[in-house]
Amino acid sequence: MTNDFYCDEVLSGKTKVQKVMETENVLAYHHTKPSYPVHIVAIPKRHIPSLITMDESENELLIEMMKVIRKVAAMVNEENGACKVVTNLGDYQESKHLHWHIISGKAN
Repeated sequence: MTNDFYCDEVLSGKTKVQKVMETENVLAYHHTKPSYPVHIVAIPKRHIPSLITMDESENELLIEMMKVIRKVAAMVNEENGACKVVTNLGDYQESKHLHWHIISGKAN
């Protein structure tokens, strides 16, 4: 296994996930080990190490990701009254694949 849970497990199909939303290039699903009562992860379907490693040629993908994240966040906000959208960088980023957390509630 590499340091990329999303490519190695989720996108390969080895780890089954409960999808929330999916487009041609983006997948949002319920976290496999949630840290919050509502914990959804949004990822690009191709490997991108992190937000700060993206280059200008990937702007369309970033826009598509933001559209998915916005829709999922709106659903979570409507159902729960609040949510946070977070991405991690550097040492905080356990899996070196760009991903966003859409969370609601108090951490477990």
